[in-house]
Amino acid sequence: MKQNKTVSRRHFLQGSTAALGGLALTGSGVNLAFGQGSDGFRVGLIGCGGRGTGAAKDMLAGAKMANADVKIVAVGDAFADRAQGAAKAFGVADDKCFVGLDAYQKVLAQDINLVILATPPGFRPMQFEAAVKAGKNVFFEKPVAVCPTGIRQVIAAAEEAEKKGLAVVTGTQRRHQANYVETMKRIHDGMIGEIMSAQAYWNQGGLWVNKRQDGQSDVEWQLRNWLYFVWLSGDHIVEQHVHNLDVINWAMNDFPTKIYGMGGRTYRTGPEFGNIYDHFCIEFEYANSCRIISQCRQIEGAANRVSERVAGTKGISDCAGNIWDLKGKQIWKFEGQVVNPYVQEHVDLLNSIKSGKPLNEGKRIAMSTLTAIMGRLSAYTAREFNASWCMKQCDLDLTPSPTLTMKQSLPIDPVAIPGKYTLEGLSGGKGKGKGKGKKA
Repeated sequence: MKQNKTVSRRHFLQGSTAALGGLALTGSGVNLAFGQGSDGFRVGLIGCGGRGTGAAKDMLAGAKMANADVKIVAVGDAFADRAQGAAKAFGVADDKCFVGLDAYQKVLAQDINLVILATPPGFRPMQFEAAVKAGKNVFFEKPVAVCPTGIRQVIAAAEEAEKKGLAVVTGTQRRHQANYVETMKRIHDGMIGEIMSAQAYWNQGGLWVNKRQDGQSDVEWQLRNWLYFVWLSGDHIVEQHVHNLDVINWAMNDFPTKIYGMGGRTYRTGPEFGNIYDHFCIEFEYANSCRIISQCRQIEGAANRVSERVAGTKGISDCAGNIWDLKGKQIWKFEGQVVNPYVQEHVDLLNSIKSGKPLNEGKRIAMSTLTAIMGRLSAYTAREFNASWCMKQCDLDLTPSPTLTMKQSLPIDPVAIPGKYTLEGLSGGKGKGKGKGKKA
């Protein structure tokens, strides 16, 4: 995809608010059978770790609510233990259990009409593209890429999915969570006025680490600890904080124009933590000159906060069910029931396919993922830049090579040092430098 192939900022977000808007059925008519009374879903699971098996269980729970016939019929993972564990859990036949870095191709070749993509984020652009090419409806986890090149690949595939009438739902469960959905309706209807500032937080303690085992290759060790390597996770601002940034983009019905950030690595400094940071603080500016402050942190013993807040000319909201006026008086509170959003997103996916009006959230999550990526790049480079440059011109490409093997040597890129990490074409930069990263 050419780097200048893009559309306006608002185009990506219009028509994709919550789970309520569906795209018209167009193109190949892949889903026509579902709109004509058939509700049989044959599902392939690609990525059989905790999130993948969790998503599969959530889909099965959602199937009961949607009155849909769903069966996991094929699984694939880079590692045999995970693939075989998932196959046993979901009753998948041995000859439909695939292992290796090419397992996704073998799953997509099966007689399936829906696929769950839950491998590490670095692999998602190529796997999403392959799934759409194969004519499969898709549920894939966030984030959907780790670099601008991958984002452009996802956007192109999402556009192709629209043409084919394929459903694409992503793991941004807040978009399907009733208290968030109802709050956003009121924000967009003007209850808090024009948004003038906002804050987004994902501050927490540390996460799991898998100790490197004797004889493990570089690739296997990094895959087992994918959170800690930029080429696999995008850093935690991308892998985790994308949830909060997506909520802010949703409230703004837009995405940022300028980015100015900082971050570092002060707590998790050992080699077992790869090359990611442990804290970020980013300022994002939107077209209306609204600036938001974003914080994310993974440091033990620090105060935790996971939330969003938007302040407008008439009121303030936490985006999650509460609105106050400017004097602090609560003027609205969500009092409805909230279905488990991890299940509800699958209910909405299945129902959209059955109705012949498949949801397509691909572009929207691509832009929220890019928002997080831009925050990382600003912190790494210690520079302010325009989103348009990152969207159209930044050539950073961390997507895995098709020739990647499990046994090959794969040195770790150095931790980004602000002021020394450079990006080709960024104002003030002096070339790609060591910090640019390399394809795995």
